[in-house]
Amino acid sequence: MPVSLRCWDGSTLGPPGSPCTVVVRSPRALRRLLWAPNELGVARAYVTGELDVEGDLYAGFAALRDTLTQDDEQASLGLRPREWVVLLARAARLRALGPPLPRPEEEARSKGGRHSLARDAAAVSHHYDVGNDFYRLVLGPSLTYSCAYFTNPQRTLEEAQEAKHELIAAKLGLAPGMRMLDVGCGWGGMVLYAARHRGVSAVGITLSQEQATLARQRVAQAGLSDRVEIRIQDYRAVTDGPYDAISSIGMFEHVGLARLQEYFAVLHRLLRPGGRLLNHAISRPSGRPRLDRHSFIERYVFPDGELHEVGTVVSGMQDLGFEVRDVESLREHYALTLRRWVANLEGAWDQAQALAGPARARIWRLYMAASALNFEAGRTSVHQVLGVRPEDQGRSGMPLTRAQWLGEAPAPSVAGEVAAGAPR
Repeated sequence: MPVSLRCWDGSTLGPPGSPCTVVVRSPRALRRLLWAPNELGVARAYVTGELDVEGDLYAGFAALRDTLTQDDEQASLGLRPREWVVLLARAARLRALGPPLPRPEEEARSKGGRHSLARDAAAVSHHYDVGNDFYRLVLGPSLTYSCAYFTNPQRTLEEAQEAKHELIAAKLGLAPGMRMLDVGCGWGGMVLYAARHRGVSAVGITLSQEQATLARQRVAQAGLSDRVEIRIQDYRAVTDGPYDAISSIGMFEHVGLARLQEYFAVLHRLLRPGGRLLNHAISRPSGRPRLDRHSFIERYVFPDGELHEVGTVVSGMQDLGFEVRDVESLREHYALTLRRWVANLEGAWDQAQALAGPARARIWRLYMAASALNFEAGRTSVHQVLGVRPEDQGRSGMPLTRAQWLGEAPAPSVAGEVAAGAPR
C-alpha cells in the first residue's frame, strides 16, 4: 500500500509515517468495490462515508487514483481465477459479500437522448442547482466557476479571476458600444466585468434557474440592468444576433462531440463579420478517452460531460468558418484555482455540509482535489481558443501582434496598416 489503511475493526496496513490514512469504515465499502472494482466503486463508498481520507487529502486521492484504474484490462482488479476464489472467501468472512448496494441518491440518472435540449438542461441542473450559498462559499465573492489567471502564484483568487476576465476582454477586443454574448454565463461574472470595465452591452445565457436568479440580482445591485440581460436559454435557441463578440467560458464541456459542428455553426451565425469568439474549455491530452460513462465525474459531477483534444476544437472551429488566431493553455492556472477552491471548502467544512448535505460536500471535495492533481500531472488541460469570423476578402480586423491586441502596445489593425501604405 502506498499509504496507510485503517479498517473498521482497528486493523491497519501500510507504511509508518504515511502522509495520510485511507479509512474503511464499513464492510459495505468492500462490497461496493467488489461490484465496481474501479474508481466508481471507490467514489460510491466515499460519497456515502463508508470510506474516508484522513491527513493529506491530495496524497490520499493520488494514492487511490494510482492504485485503481479505469482500464478495461484491469477492471477485475487484475486477479487470476484462483486469486478470485481466495478473495471472495476472505470477503465472505468480512461480511462484504452480498447483492449490490443501492446507489447514493446523488448519482445522476440521465434520461432521454444524449445532448437533447431536455437532457442537457437536466445535466446542468444536477451540477449547478445545488445552492448559491454553497457555491459562494467554495468559489469566493466573485462566484466565478472557471479557471482563474494567475500573473503570479501569490495573487489572491479574486485578483486572479479578475485578471482572467480582463484577459478574455482583451482577446475579444471589447470596447464601448459593442454587443457581447456570454454562453453559459454562470452567476454573471464575465458580463458584469465586460459591462463595468469595457462599456459593452451584454447578454448572458444559462440553463440553471438558480444561477440566473442570483446573476440578475448581481446585475441590479451593480446598477447595470440597462446594459446586461440574463436569460435562461439554450445556445441553440439564441436568434437575436449579430453580436460583436462571444465568450464561452467553462460551458463547452457540456456540448458533446455529436453537437460540436452545430455549436460552432450557431455561434458563427450569431457573430457579425469581424466578430470574435473566445472558447475557454477543459481539454484532454491526445490519447486519453473523451468520456467514461462509468467514471466518478460522469456519474456524480458532470453528467454527459465530454472533453475534447484541443486539435479537435481548432479543426471544428475552422471547419465552420472561423479563423483561429490564438491558442493558449492555462493548465497550471487551473491547478492553482482548484487548490484555492478546496481550501475554501475545507475551511468551512461544517457550513458546507449544512448547505449542500454531507454527501454533496464530499463529492465536491473529491472532485476538486482529484482535478487539481490531474491538472498538475498533465492528465487534463484547459485551453482558450480565439477565433474570428473573417470579413469580406478575408480581412480579420485583428491587430498585427499579440501584444497589440492584449493592450500591451499600440494596436493598429492589419487593414489600417495596409491602408496607410505599410510594406506588404
